[in-house]
This record gives sequence, structure tokens and C-alpha cells, in this order.
Amino acid sequence: MQQEFHSSGNANYLTAMRNYYNSGATMSYAFRKEQLRKLKHAVLRYEKEIHRALLLDLKKSAAESYAGETGLLLAEIRVAISHLREWMRPKWVPGNLVNFPSSSKIYHDPLGVVLIIAPWNYPFQLSLIPLVGAIAAGNCSVLKPSELAPATSDILQKIITEIYPPEYISIVLGDGATLIPVMIRSFRFDHIFYTGSRNVGKIIYQMAAADLVPVTLELGGKSPAIIEYDANIRVTARRIALAKFANIGQTCIAPDYLLVHEYIQSAFIEALKRCIVEFFGTDAAISRSYGKIINEKRFDQLVSYLDQGEIIFGGQHNRSSLYIAPTLMKNVSVESGLMRDEIFGPILPIFPFTCREEALPILQLNPDPLSFYVFTSDLKKEKSWVTGFRFGGGCINNAAWQFTSHHLPFGGVGDSGIGAYHGKYSFKTFTHAKPVLKSATWMDLNLKYPPFDGKLKWFKRFIW
Repeated sequence: MQQEFHSSGNANYLTAMRNYYNSGATMSYAFRKEQLRKLKHAVLRYEKEIHRALLLDLKKSAAESYAGETGLLLAEIRVAISHLREWMRPKWVPGNLVNFPSSSKIYHDPLGVVLIIAPWNYPFQLSLIPLVGAIAAGNCSVLKPSELAPATSDILQKIITEIYPPEYISIVLGDGATLIPVMIRSFRFDHIFYTGSRNVGKIIYQMAAADLVPVTLELGGKSPAIIEYDANIRVTARRIALAKFANIGQTCIAPDYLLVHEYIQSAFIEALKRCIVEFFGTDAAISRSYGKIINEKRFDQLVSYLDQGEIIFGGQHNRSSLYIAPTLMKNVSVESGLMRDEIFGPILPIFPFTCREEALPILQLNPDPLSFYVFTSDLKKEKSWVTGFRFGGGCINNAAWQFTSHHLPFGGVGDSGIGAYHGKYSFKTFTHAKPVLKSATWMDLNLKYPPFDGKLKWFKRFIW
């Protein structure tokens, strides 16, 4: 059943989780693999209900829900099951001359009881993909899904409570601003994994720091896309339109603004308009492939941006249906809220540039983006952009798809986050790499022991 956690600090179930973890029940390979299989079967069993919930919360079609939520989760589970034994196996590492004769291994220990706090924009997979890593690593977990996606939270609760005992994995529903501080102050978690806004991430970080609790913070950031004059206009327009307007722009790795070379700007904008119509029709409000804004508060914020530049496409909106059309804008001031804030919606500012030096001042207004995208056919330009700018991750001649590869760590840098996950990187996030040196006893050189007179020259030979 759903866990209760009141302001009085009722942490009894957390104590039960700590005791369960300390019992060693989660440690074995067989146990972890079985829990991953249970999750996979539950997702497949409730797939239609999951997709209905995502339709209610975000107006996602079944196809978009599978591509962006359940399918990604199932792929993550498959990878974890396939590689779990290898990930768990202690790794031999080379020794050094100082410790001869000896051997060295790195063990990956579970962290303990972890807290996973998920956002509303991809409420299913951003709740459970981190949980896959926590399960594979052998932890007990508390899951806090977003209250802003209530239908998805309900199906998550149904799945979690059906397949896992509460002392192993618990789910807490309710207002995060009220519940999360109480949990963190009443119980020392061994790790906190948070996905969401930068402002809330800072608060989580400060609370965790009081007890030296390590964190993973997957935050947002204004992710730019650079479109050079030698980019393939048609392909670039299609890929930008997909990445920006999927989930109606409510994606942390969506392109937040474009820097388009002046030489191709007009042609590119026309191509982008055609792609939007091709994807969503002349009225995206009736498209089954186009979602809705999560709530009225976000809707009002997004609509306020429409006065901060020139609308060159779209701009239609309807508060009663939480609809904002795919919108392109130009002549936007770099000092406007549209360029200070992470947009997180279907509004795309476009800026012209003629050279790298002209683009840099705009990029430097929002350093350390979560993602960075470059569209070019020139290898020198590609290298110059990718190596000359700091960002969490990105693509060349694509956008957003880096998230789908379990071979790539996903995470931010600086203001866009701390830590990374996906695939083996999730396992590493939720484990402690424990180094162990094993020394032989058949040799025990006096050189290592006092007195040290006359041994300096030998230390210099062995240590350096």
C-alpha cells in the first residue's frame, strides 16, 4: 500500500527498509535478477494502463508513450539483466611495484537505502529507469513520483506495491515540497537521485549536504543547437522539429534555442515550418501526435514568453485545453525571460550568426547546458564546437537521441547536474567502488619498515 509520511516524521517504514537491507536480502545475483524480471513483466502486463495514464497526464499517444517511456524502460531492464553478472563481478586491476607481491580488486557494493525523486515530463521512465539501476546495484529504494502527473503516479503505485514488499521498495505519493524535506531530515538516505529543475535541485543538494548524503542531480539547462551553413537543411529541420516538439517541448534535452547561420536561415526556417505541418498538420490541436501543457501554471508562464519577440510561425493557444501551437520566434532579446529561463515548452527562438565569434556571446549567457547539438558536414567545425564548449552530452547532426543509448552516460555538468546514469553507469551510480589490496605473506621486505636511514634512494626508485 502507499506509504504515509506525515510532517510528524513517521519514518517507521524507512527503518524497516534499513533493517531489510542490513539483513543482506538484496545482495545476491539471483535476487537482483528476479526483481528486474518482475518489473519487466509488470510493465508488459500493464502496458495499456500505463499508456492510458500518460494520455491523461500529458496527452501522449500510445506510440509516443512507448518510444519515450515504456520502450526505453524495457530496453534498460534488458541491458541490466544481460550484464548484471558481469557488473557485479569484482574487477582485477594491476598492482604496483611498491606493493609487490600483491593483487588488487575493485568490488561494487550497494549503497543502502536510496531515494529517487522523479519529474512530471516523462513521469514513468524517469521514475523507473533510475530504479532499475538501484535494483541492479542491490539497494532498497524509496520512489517519489511527481504529483503533477497523478494518473501515472497511480499506475506506478499499483505496479510497485503489487510486485515488491514495502521494506524493499516503497512508493510515496503526495506533495513533494512537503514530503521530501521531512523524509530527508528524518532519515539518512545513502543516496538521493533527483531529476527536475535547477532551483529545486539546489534545495535537495543543500538538504543532503547536512548529512553528507551523496546525490545525483539530473537538472535542466538551455540546450542550444548550432546549425552551420553546410548543414543538410531538410534532415536538420526534421530532426530539430522532432526533438523540440516531442512531448510538446516538455523535454529537458530538447533544443531550447537555435543559432542558424545567416546564409541558410531563411531556407532553414521554411524547411522547419514544413516539417511541423508534416508532423502535426495545419492545426496541431487536433493532432494525435501532439500533447498538452502539464498544467495552467506552466501554460501561463509559456504564454507570457510569446510577447518577448516576433512570432514567425504558430503562437495559437487555448488555456482550457492547455494547448500551445508549435511556435517559432525571432528578434528575441537575449536579456528576455525567454532566453534566461529554460523554456520547457513548444516555443523555439531562432538567432542568426555568421561566425563562431558572433555566436559565443549568446552561448555564454547560459553556460553548462545539459545538451549541445551541432549540425554540420565539416569535421573541423564539428570538432571546434564539441571540444570548445562545456556541456553534459550531445549530438552531431541529431538532437536528443543521445538519451536512448545505454552505452552513453547521461548527465549534466556544472549548473545542469551532478553524476550520470543509464546502463552500466546507473549501476556505478548506485554502488560504491570498494578497492581491496591483498598482500602475500611469503615475502616481507625490511625496506618498508623503520628505521629509514639510507632508504631514501630506494623509495625514489620504487615509488616514482
